[in-house]
Amino acid sequence: MGSMSIWHWIVVLAVVLLLFGRGKISDLMGDVAKGIKSFKKGMAEDDDAPAKPAETPRAVPHQATPAPESEKKAV
Repeated sequence: MGSMSIWHWIVVLAVVLLLFGRGKISDLMGDVAKGIKSFKKGMAEDDDAPAKPAETPRAVPHQATPAPESEKKAV
């Protein structure tokens, strides 16, 4: 009772073909295939590219400025 028979699937397929048309479904499958191919190509390019060496940290030159007179504490 809970499973769908072959006739149910045929009716569902017919409705889908009527709604979307044969051309739209094939276009959609072509777009999906192109997306998968470009994804695989991108993943392969990431593996082939050498890793960039990390930059060595540079010292930032700065000058010590005297504190303003209002911030100095009396001793």
